[in-house]
Formats: sequence, structure tokens, C-alpha cells
Amino acid sequence: MTPFTVLSGPAAAIPRNNVDTDLIIRIERMSQLKRGQFAPWTFESLRYASDGQENPDFILNRIPFSAARIVLSGANFGCGSSREMAVWALEDFGIRCVIAESFGDIFYNNCLQNGLLAIKLPHDTIQALCVSCEDGAPMTVDLHRCTISVGTGLPVSFNVPEENRQALLNGLDDIDRGLALAPQIDAFQQRDRQQRPWMYQGAR
Repeated sequence: MTPFTVLSGPAAAIPRNNVDTDLIIRIERMSQLKRGQFAPWTFESLRYASDGQENPDFILNRIPFSAARIVLSGANFGCGSSREMAVWALEDFGIRCVIAESFGDIFYNNCLQNGLLAIKLPHDTIQALCVSCEDGAPMTVDLHRCTISVGTGLPVSFNVPEENRQALLNGLDDIDRGLALAPQIDAFQQRDRQQRPWMYQGAR
């Protein structure tokens, strides 16, 4: 994974609850496309009108938010079916951080597994951040300090489980973290072979 350290740029507010994974990427696109090809279809039903033209009222179609790398939203973001491709679609579009009141559990875990930072904050705090960046003022998310700042305003603190924070900072998924424990695993197996040799009969 690409490490997540400090991210700065426009933050796009999508002020609605229950943004489900089908709204992020439709199931038809998942069956047709591969990872790296989802960007044109991220938030498809919101970005395009029925005639296929871009909807000028949708924030991600407006400069500077079309280059947003941060999304602000409401409660239960990423609910619905457990499709990892929803996270891939956000990342293909360029989004590395979603700030919401709460997340669908599977979506939240998929974010952490794919290097996308998902931050939970209270409703009032998110509303204040939306106001601060509504004119396109850049937002900075600092995972080292666990702070969010816009302009000269006071930084907002957030929490991420420390194990996940370290993995994001270092660009490690679960496989990478498991491989990093290879010396300890080998040492355990060597001790265990001596203590319980019958468990390893026929094993190399």
C-alpha cells in the first residue's frame, strides 16, 4: 500500500447519511471493470444526469472539488453490500480519506486494508469542517499528529486504533504485517518442535 502520512487538498462535502456501497460504485461496473478503471464511475448516479452529461450541481464535478482527496459525509457511510471495490473506486478517483460520523463495519475495515483513512467524528464537528472548507480552502489531515486543520483554525483531533495507524503510516496491509513477524513465527516453531515433536511428524 502507499503510506498515508500527511494529506492536503480540497475537501468535498457530501452531506447525506447512508451513502451505501452501490452509490459509490454500481454492481454493473464491478462486473465489467478491474481495479484502476473505476474513476469515471465513482458516485456515478450523483455525478451524471440521465442523458450522461455531468451534473453541475454535484460537488465532485466542480472545481476545485473535482480534485478532492478528502470527502466529508454523514452517518453510516459505506453501508450496504460488502464490496471492497467501493474502496477501490474512491481510491481510483483520488480520494485517500473519508471523514464521517460512522461507517459500515465491513467498509471501514476494507478502508484500513487498502490504505484509505476512515475517520469518525461527531456531527457538529463535521458540520464545522464543512463550513471551513466550503470555499475550497485546503484541508490537511496529519496522521502523525492525528489532527485535521483548515487554514488558521484550531486543529481537530481524531482517533485511529494505534495498530491501524502504524500500518497506514508504513503502508502495510495484513499480509505485510504477518510477514514482518516471520522471525518470531520461526522461533516459536523451532521451540515447539522440541517440546512437541509428535506434532511435526511427516512435516519438513
